[in-house]
Amino acid sequence: MATQAKRRRVSCGGRRRSTPLRRASPLPRPQRRPARGCAACRGSFAALHIPSPNPGPSSARARAAVFSAPSELFRAGQRHCACLSQVAGLAGSEDPAPVASFLSWCRRVGLELSPKVAVSRQGTVAGYGMVARESVQPGELLFAVPRAALLSQHTCSISGLLERERGALQSQSGWVPLLLALLHELQAPASPWSPYFALWPELGRLEHPMFWPEEERRRLLQGTGVPEAVEKDLASIRSEYYSIVLPFMEAHPDLFSPRVRSLELYRQLVALVMAYSFQEPLEEEDDEKEPNSPLMVPAADVLNHLANHNANLEYSPNCLRMVATQPIPKGHEIFNTYGQMANWQLIHMYGFTEPYPDNTDDTADIQMVTVREAALQGTKVEAERLLLYERWDFLCKLEMVGEEGAFVIGREEVLTEEELAMTLKVLCMPAEEFREFKDQDGWGDDKREEDSLTITNIPKLKASWRQLLRDSVLLTLQTYATDLKTEQDLLSSKEVYATLSWREQQALQECPGEELSAKLVHIDA
Repeated sequence: MATQAKRRRVSCGGRRRSTPLRRASPLPRPQRRPARGCAACRGSFAALHIPSPNPGPSSARARAAVFSAPSELFRAGQRHCACLSQVAGLAGSEDPAPVASFLSWCRRVGLELSPKVAVSRQGTVAGYGMVARESVQPGELLFAVPRAALLSQHTCSISGLLERERGALQSQSGWVPLLLALLHELQAPASPWSPYFALWPELGRLEHPMFWPEEERRRLLQGTGVPEAVEKDLASIRSEYYSIVLPFMEAHPDLFSPRVRSLELYRQLVALVMAYSFQEPLEEEDDEKEPNSPLMVPAADVLNHLANHNANLEYSPNCLRMVATQPIPKGHEIFNTYGQMANWQLIHMYGFTEPYPDNTDDTADIQMVTVREAALQGTKVEAERLLLYERWDFLCKLEMVGEEGAFVIGREEVLTEEELAMTLKVLCMPAEEFREFKDQDGWGDDKREEDSLTITNIPKLKASWRQLLRDSVLLTLQTYATDLKTEQDLLSSKEVYATLSWREQQALQECPGEELSAKLVHIDA
């Protein structure tokens, strides 16, 4: 249900690219599933099924994010929801000791936590998290979750019904069965999952942009593509609820009380699934199959996110295992990764960002149509304009560009290198050469080393390529809500930064201007 916010990496319909993706989720969530990969799958309820390179929680909740140093914690705000409590009264009366109750439940279901770790609010960047009670070495098991303890459409108390009605519950997102399972279990007086629900964030306080007022969303996130993605998400959620979910609940009134038949509650659960669920990655040989359904993984969804994470979730036939990937000193927080997520993806799917420039997975994106616009600026007569549109149509035929796609530029390389290199080549080549190239349908194009789009190689590109890239960057910078100097001033002054609202701080950390301007330095070198 997440529409992939701003930038898609696939063009005109479709070829899957080899760029890194993050967790997959019906909405695009990282894995908690990784979400970075083909352009088209990057982030949204509408674009739902995103493959993920790195398994993790789906939208790994709006909380895991900001951690750089203790002095920087003020930046983190409350990523997900500082007050993790019971779900709006749906899971029963408030538990005065949710952690103790959860740990007791873990023992009953065979969920084994290492004595070296603790679930706690103390020493975490936001809300509940997991902290090392003793030093942990790489490769050590932190906890193991038996598959019977996972909450999914296959393990809930109405699994049989959901399986029988599977055909009627199909949707673009693929999340309907899990969401119905959650709606049922949340209102069931004796749900075996109640101690687990007690560690969930309060649904009414989730910070995804879909819950921001539209004016604030557009003002703070202008130029990022997130507002447009959220609008698509909200439309998809509404359509799915009224066409599939509500009719199903009304057909089974004994299983769904009137208080859970609510579009607002459904929207909140979509956001929670986007932020907390996981999607088991497919085996490499099954890459063309439909993605696995999302599932809730108790204990794993307690971990906060950091690009430079120190733990990773592994899948095995009998259980899911969280394993340390780096040394973790006593007292330090344990971080999972929700995938290789840029800050625009984090704010869209999780409701938080990592402080600039700490997120090593951050990207600067240029809309594909912006490159076309920049190229059109260089045309002088109608014949040149017509030829440029012919070149663009040819790129669409090759599936290199699309009206809603974006070129994605990482810290070290262009993640959509094939698409951008071909686009620069076709738009900049002489007319006669283009005719010949088009007649050959793009074949016989040998990539030259000097055309490599690593960041350090950009100064070596042909002058025409660099000029078009530069003009595209400048046009993109004009779309952002704040100019570069304003961003720099706000980021450099802790006093001024502290006066901003939490949402303003998170939007500022998205820093698209900083990222793109850094690339401009290489182009001008």
